[in-house]
Amino acid sequence: MSPVSTSASRLVYDALKSCGVRLMSALPETWLVHLIGLAEADPDMTLVRLAKEEEGVGISAGAHLAGVKSAMLMQNHGFLASINGIVSCAQLYRIPLLMLVSYRGEFGERDPWQTEGGGVTEDLLRALRIPFARLENPSHVSHRIAKAQTLAHSANKPVALLLCRDLMWEEQT
Repeated sequence: MSPVSTSASRLVYDALKSCGVRLMSALPETWLVHLIGLAEADPDMTLVRLAKEEEGVGISAGAHLAGVKSAMLMQNHGFLASINGIVSCAQLYRIPLLMLVSYRGEFGERDPWQTEGGGVTEDLLRALRIPFARLENPSHVSHRIAKAQTLAHSANKPVALLLCRDLMWEEQT
């Protein structure tokens, strides 16, 4: 059994749908496995599987121009790999971009290859002037996703929600 929370994934997915998100882009990633599965199984959602995360910026830009609300699902290392597209497309052309980033490398991380990316994620978001919030507790997921979606569209800019370990991971005993 996977330690990734199915209930938290469902909560995040339902909040995205409530905000009108109808297209998601993603690469396979452990913490996102249930979100991707929910999108894939939903006939009202379009899931675009990516070869690299930066492609999601172009997918979301195209969706915006077509009048479709979208969300990019990625790991924080995927965010790092997407910075060129975020800056040279979404920020330059003022495209709303809702990014849900699995926040690997924070306290409790067991995989050493995740720790460096986690250590710079928030600093890079600040340096790029991308507003962000942490999703740690199920009670604030729906509200914060709605607020992030509103800001992305009212300001025509990227925003990020960090999917934290305390929300997404169910420790195995």
